[in-house]
Amino acid sequence: MAAPIEFRFDFASPYSYLAAEKIDGLAERFERKVIWKPVLLGAIFKHFGTVPLTRQPGMHDYSVHDFARSARFHDIPFRMPMRFPVATQVPARAYYWLHGQDCDLARRFAHCVFRTYFVDGRDISESAVMLNISAKLGVDPFALSSAIENQAIKDKLRQETDAAIALGMFGAPWITVDGETFWGADRLPQIEHWLETGGF
Repeated sequence: MAAPIEFRFDFASPYSYLAAEKIDGLAERFERKVIWKPVLLGAIFKHFGTVPLTRQPGMHDYSVHDFARSARFHDIPFRMPMRFPVATQVPARAYYWLHGQDCDLARRFAHCVFRTYFVDGRDISESAVMLNISAKLGVDPFALSSAIENQAIKDKLRQETDAAIALGMFGAPWITVDGETFWGADRLPQIEHWLETGGF
């Protein structure tokens, strides 16, 4: 069986959200699995001495416009959150805890987190918002609340972020197919062509 696609992302990344809505369907057409790996872009930006697109000189207005335009292009619901960006330690930790128990549930949770932020505009850095999402999915909110403070889960997120930095990840989404890295949701057509042809 062909190697799985690795999908590294941050829950506060608009382009990660767009890719998240498409990546599994794309992979399925080519009988590939996708491994989802949330990381912390804030730590990555700090490591490389960079900042989010919306905080780079002269890029704020264009970036915000392109987020919405790209969402329309992909026919994905999108609303720019009032508070942007936000810290994503809480949802990322929750994801890894859930993934350790049920991969499909963790995937559904991830989609809910993205939509809660980029469609409903709610602040996903707040534990109460995560607990609300988990409850709707049938997850014990008390267990989740304890899990996101668990040192092993904190370490898992730190290790995945450090591993992403070691791979050279500087932005999100960061998608790896057969050892080839693609940065950004706008690279999905290239990824599709790569899967069709076996590389180019």
